[in-house]
Amino acid sequence: MEDRINRFRKALPEGLDGALICSDVGRAYLTGLHSSAGTLLVLREAVYFIIDFRYIEKARLTVKGCEVILEDKLSEQLNKLLKQHQVSRLGIESSYLTVQRYQAFQQKLSAEIAMGNEISGILKKMRMFKSPEEVRKIKAAQKITDETFSHILNYIKPGMTEREIARELRDFADRQGSEGPSFDYIVVSGKNSSMPHGVPSEKPIASGDFVTMDFGCIIDGYCSDMTRTIAVGSCTDEMRQVYETVLAAQNAVFASIRLGVSCKEADAAARNLIEKNYKGCFGHGTGHSVGLEIHEQPACNTRDTTLLEPGMIMTVEPGIYLEGRFGVRIEDMVLVTETGCENLTGSPKELFIL
Repeated sequence: MEDRINRFRKALPEGLDGALICSDVGRAYLTGLHSSAGTLLVLREAVYFIIDFRYIEKARLTVKGCEVILEDKLSEQLNKLLKQHQVSRLGIESSYLTVQRYQAFQQKLSAEIAMGNEISGILKKMRMFKSPEEVRKIKAAQKITDETFSHILNYIKPGMTEREIARELRDFADRQGSEGPSFDYIVVSGKNSSMPHGVPSEKPIASGDFVTMDFGCIIDGYCSDMTRTIAVGSCTDEMRQVYETVLAAQNAVFASIRLGVSCKEADAAARNLIEKNYKGCFGHGTGHSVGLEIHEQPACNTRDTTLLEPGMIMTVEPGIYLEGRFGVRIEDMVLVTETGCENLTGSPKELFIL
């Protein structure tokens, strides 16, 4: 973590004497400590982590590369440090800061608080590239996600509700060691499956339904993300055709990923194939980065021109949604490499009919 702090300090823009890091994810990334509170003051010549009694013992044991201070009166403590280091201008994570807290800092701190996206941008760019240890944690989260999918295939029966299946996904993943769901699970069936982010309901699973399950786990703060669509009882020729089109679109993205290819171009590999026969039925992006947050930068969509580079972890999740009828999405996570990509998702993708 000391290396991350040092890289962040070196990236501070001219005109700033330091930065305040107040978001849960920013603190976790730079210190390695996951907490719901705390303030990290990063100055060019020193770093201070001010945190309350609930976390102070753990912080003293685990946080390296900065002085850990027990929080008492935060504004007074910060002003003392700002005066000690003659700080006149501080950057702040504007992407995560409420207006109320920004105004409080403005009123109570002796240094000028520079409003802008520079600090958030630096951290988001750093987080785009996963270290080997981060990759290990995401792989561990995905392993539990794969195990959970194998389990649920033997669990789903007609008559069960979407909520029952979502509950079993969460409970089983927790029993395997997940720290919790990486987002609110999506389990939608039949006509509900045409809603990409539908909420699990009391609708019972019926024979002839597609069931789409979008879920993931957390290991040491790092997320996994996977979607599978399965059929129950039977599957029409049209349903099978839609499924095979989505799978072909996903494979087209895998084949497109290489050095020098932009996120926008990777998105087009799926979108162009789907739009041939299902125009207007694929309205979301093809993928996004995953890490400490379930949605990170960059994103494979129609606008993001970021070039894919080794160390990025991206989801690849094309879908087709026929309004009021059914939908299909298939999602894997891949690690971009020097020669293409490594699929981190182990679950099979042939069309299961339970």
